[in-house]
Amino acid sequence: VGALTELLQASAQAHVWQLLLPALAQAVQQKKSAPVVLVGAPCEPFAPALAAGGLPPEALLWIRSEAPAARLWACEQALRCAEVAAVLAWLPRARVGELRRLQLAAAQHESLLFVFRPESVAQAASPARLRLRVAPCASDPSQIELHLLKRRGPPLAAPVMLPARSERMAALLAAARLRRKLRAQQQGVAVPPVQAPPPEGNVVRIDAWKKAGGAHALDRLAVAG
Repeated sequence: VGALTELLQASAQAHVWQLLLPALAQAVQQKKSAPVVLVGAPCEPFAPALAAGGLPPEALLWIRSEAPAARLWACEQALRCAEVAAVLAWLPRARVGELRRLQLAAAQHESLLFVFRPESVAQAASPARLRLRVAPCASDPSQIELHLLKRRGPPLAAPVMLPARSERMAALLAAARLRRKLRAQQQGVAVPPVQAPPPEGNVVRIDAWKKAGGAHALDRLAVAG
């Protein structure tokens, strides 16, 4: 809280939600269902999985823009809004000076800020207090590798291994795999591998939580959208 946390990925992946869900759910609960602002998210999160992790989908405010300057402006406005629980921003082309402005805004307003950038900038300078590289585990799809590139203290030589799916989702997949296996054994056919469910779902823009014509710039942007 009050600092920029940077997450680096080779490509935008849904498994970062498993990493951030506990913090986001706690932030929303502490601020009495305040919104989580998504700036430039590449795709809609899987709403049932968010709800199972304690984050109601209706608490998401999704701001769509392809213009880098518009994304930065929206981030700064959201960080200055006291009612916002957290800001998640996808800023692949952000420069160091622009990230420093976001870091200062998060510090001034004690905001929770996560910025997603490509893995290719891992060696570049960054004002982030915490810098993480998130990647799926090549040897075990049920795990994700969390590389701590920058933190208070020395970087870790080995990655931290975390589950890629929640316990409930893993249990559902295991039950489905078992049912298919038993059914196939009864029919005498080979069992194909079980694929994870597609990241589909609806994210609700929470424009209704604010009255039209609010004084804050972010309020007007949400209502206008």
